[in-house]
Amino acid sequence: MDTSSPPAQSPAPKSSSTMTTVALIATVLALLAISIPFIWQADEHADAPVADGGAPPAAMPPADAPAPAASHGEATDDPNAPACDADAVPARLDFNIKDMDGKDVPLSTYKGKVVLLNFWATWCGPCKAEIPGFVELQNKYKNDLIVVGYSVDDTAEKARPFIEEYKMNYPVLLGLGREDVQDAYGPIWGIPASFLISKDGKVCKRHMGIAPKETFEREIQKLL
Repeated sequence: MDTSSPPAQSPAPKSSSTMTTVALIATVLALLAISIPFIWQADEHADAPVADGGAPPAAMPPADAPAPAASHGEATDDPNAPACDADAVPARLDFNIKDMDGKDVPLSTYKGKVVLLNFWATWCGPCKAEIPGFVELQNKYKNDLIVVGYSVDDTAEKARPFIEEYKMNYPVLLGLGREDVQDAYGPIWGIPASFLISKDGKVCKRHMGIAPKETFEREIQKLL
């Protein structure tokens, strides 16, 4: 099965003019991607193409950026696939990151549960399409799973209305100015980017680009 994924949406650059351009591109493509939510209503094959043979659109990275490392791990749709990829490495959980209230939260706080670490931003259309699925997964597996939303460049003031609108029931950490965290899990050339971390602290699965809830759920179940 072809496990290639659509190109991920690029994070907002530091330049304000480039940030505006990327945000406008993201907005236009998000409007074109209104069919994305129906991915989760399709058959159980996570990597099936959308209607008319196309793939869910996402914004293109800046012209000077390297090509995104689009990947959904090793055979994520295979029920016999291992819980962890062959190249699984220890997760960097030694970071303290600000939460929505400005408090430092050690990532190591979440060790002992399955962690779904999602790099996202409020201006990212494909990121928004994934969030309802994360909310459902957090509700369903709340005793053994913690979804962690890592907002790559939003302030608390900008993220808070979005969190309320989408009823995000999991912790959101603020990564503004924290390229060290992205580097530790990357290189991450685009968002959304998600990492499934096992209870013993290994990065078992990586998703560079949007992925359906069903794919995440199959992988989570193997790590419970």
